[in-house]
Amino acid sequence: MRRLLVWTAVAALMAGPLAACSSDSGQGEAKDPVGAGVEGVDDGSELTLWTRAPLELQANALVAAYNRSHKNQVKLTIVPNDDYVAKVGAAAGSGDLPDLFAADIVYVPNWTEAGLFSDLTASIGKLPYADKINQGHLAAGTHEGRKYVLPFVLDLSVIFWNKGLYKEAGLDPEKGPTTLDEFKQQALAVQKLNKKDTYGTYFGGNCGGCNVFTWFPMVWASGAEVMDPEGTKSLLNGPASQKVYSTWRELQTAGAVAPGSKDETGATWVAAFQEGRIGVMPYPATLLPTASQSVDVGVTGIPGATGGQSTFVGGDGIGISKDAKKTQQAWNFLSWLMSEKAQVDVLAAGNSTVARTDLADNRYSQKDPRVATINKVAGVPQSKTPVAVNFQQAFNAPGSPWVTLLRNQVYGDASSLEKDNEAVTQVLGQ
Repeated sequence: MRRLLVWTAVAALMAGPLAACSSDSGQGEAKDPVGAGVEGVDDGSELTLWTRAPLELQANALVAAYNRSHKNQVKLTIVPNDDYVAKVGAAAGSGDLPDLFAADIVYVPNWTEAGLFSDLTASIGKLPYADKINQGHLAAGTHEGRKYVLPFVLDLSVIFWNKGLYKEAGLDPEKGPTTLDEFKQQALAVQKLNKKDTYGTYFGGNCGGCNVFTWFPMVWASGAEVMDPEGTKSLLNGPASQKVYSTWRELQTAGAVAPGSKDETGATWVAAFQEGRIGVMPYPATLLPTASQSVDVGVTGIPGATGGQSTFVGGDGIGISKDAKKTQQAWNFLSWLMSEKAQVDVLAAGNSTVARTDLADNRYSQKDPRVATINKVAGVPQSKTPVAVNFQQAFNAPGSPWVTLLRNQVYGDASSLEKDNEAVTQVLGQ
């Protein structure tokens, strides 16, 4: 509820004078921050950058690498996740945004429309590999044909399975599920081990964002959509979505979903797998290094009803703020961020997914086939970043209509699907 109230406060703030702001009002330079060239200006300026705490590891590594190799120096501020929206909203209203700031990709369309970012269209267009940059993040940061953000850190959803538990259950430890039915069967096989405190699967049963991140790809892999192209109508009542719901409801009925799932709000939704107590579940790809410390992890893309693979291309976008005074220097950081030096030598080296398709096959991914699998699924056509101005209110906020829908489908009255889907549409269209 706290996050919902914070977002409501920021939305109200944006509806006032801020909504009249745009990246080209009073900021001619912001239309093309490059100015002096494709790489911008590196003249020893100090730049400010904000990001939220979940990306602290990657942000620190990127900033440290940039500062070591450039005259410009970036001062990084890490903000607690629950405080980030409020901090950005307050700074936007007072004209005190940093030179650069990252944003959860689901917030990007709203903040772009509100005029918080500078226009990067010309700058991005000059990059020789512009068409290789992750298109989902670029699309999320595009408003009225203009581009405002680049990918900062990608976070993908995939299937993790515990190879040790698979062996015990008589499953092939090298083969994860390729369909939703196989996912169900493999979870049930682990459940039949009847091991104390060990379950077939787990999910965030009271977490809208968790299931946007992991269930939407099941729909996309099935060849269906979750919203209309405008992001104003929910399509979560179709056959593919119903197959997702019935799969999880059947697992819940069979006792194969860990009991903590029902009240899981997202704070601890990966903990049980990391403790070796879960057989198979959708999972954030960025946590592969952490999970692998305690579990022999298998990785595959998220399957659909009859096959296919998909992922939610999440994470954060980054742009130059409307308040930046050093736009050419800020672009120097962003152009470097898209370079092979940053994407491969920093992000790939730290087991993070690269944001350029031409760099997906690199010396680090070649060392670990699981990383190669993650990079590959990021590039399939079914992998997407959904775009909707009211995404947060419709899906991620505690008590959102999406949370009501998914809880009814797994734990409650499944016949309420049409009503619940219409409630999602109502919020999307506001």
